[in-house]
Amino acid sequence: MPELSELNINAVKESFEAALKSVTNLETLDELRVRFTGKKGDLTLLLKSLGKLLPELRKQAGQELNKLRDEIEAKLNLTAKKLREAENEKQENNDRIDVTLPSKGRTAGAFHPVMQTMHEIINIMQGLGYSVATGPEKEEEFYNFECLNVPKWHPARDMQDTFYFPDGTLLRTHTSPVQIRSMLQYGAPLRIVCPGKVYRRDNDTTHSPMFNQMEGLLIDKNVPFSVMKGTIAEMINAFFGRSLKYRFRASYFPFTEPSMELDIECVECSGRDPHCRVCHGTGWLEVGGMGMVHPNVIRAGKIDPDIYNGFAFGFGLDRMAMLKYGISDLRLLFDGNISYFMSGFEEAKSC
Repeated sequence: MPELSELNINAVKESFEAALKSVTNLETLDELRVRFTGKKGDLTLLLKSLGKLLPELRKQAGQELNKLRDEIEAKLNLTAKKLREAENEKQENNDRIDVTLPSKGRTAGAFHPVMQTMHEIINIMQGLGYSVATGPEKEEEFYNFECLNVPKWHPARDMQDTFYFPDGTLLRTHTSPVQIRSMLQYGAPLRIVCPGKVYRRDNDTTHSPMFNQMEGLLIDKNVPFSVMKGTIAEMINAFFGRSLKYRFRASYFPFTEPSMELDIECVECSGRDPHCRVCHGTGWLEVGGMGMVHPNVIRAGKIDPDIYNGFAFGFGLDRMAMLKYGISDLRLLFDGNISYFMSGFEEAKSC
């Protein structure tokens, strides 16, 4: 009887080991679990047969069977873990996405033309040693007008041009207040560009009540007029990707003296088409204003104008985007109807 018990235990163990080697998936593993540890499994039947043994043999056989049961359960659990990990890895490999592959269909998340223009100009100006400065869009009259040599009687302060709040603050009409704030904060020397949204009471094909502007300021000792001209020419040529003809026209701004406006050759026809839709046959396009910073503005920034001077310039980013990307109507840049924008864009390209 003892020999028979020992033989049966070894036979069950050897049978389990052999069957376990042929398991390839969780389904067959569950079948193996039922075969040996189920209610009618081989191991379960041996455990139930313990009562038929002699009392002096029952304890030893029970210990051996319990040990075998623990071994079988441990190996079943370990095999199940390995099979699950293999299946998960296989599933991950099947579902893996190569993020380096080009996307399919319509792309999403591209920069708006105005933002693309802003980043391009910022990169150009950073290459020339300028830093980016920003400021609040809800501004005080002190920074928006008075510090910029714009007295209270100046027409630019009329209600028809500026959005005022009941508390006397306003939506800034240009990004020039950032120049004052930067001078007060950093002093001189100073090289900055100030991109951002500005607000005025305009709304037609070439004007919007909200538009984007990029201004620049350089303050240092003994800054000649030629540095301003060279800086602007470098920026324009780099932005449009080619050398353009340009001219400066005398103008007036209360915060610069002397002041001037910049015209560049038509980016569409270079002055060769008398019926050009962009320049209307003039051959020139107005792109921005600039000038040497007025001493009163430098003084408002707590810098001594007898020691430091400099220049400032400003461009409409929307205008620059329209010229570079061939957009005929400013309102297309802000319209929420994508099909309307695309039809206008295609129409502009076909002209």
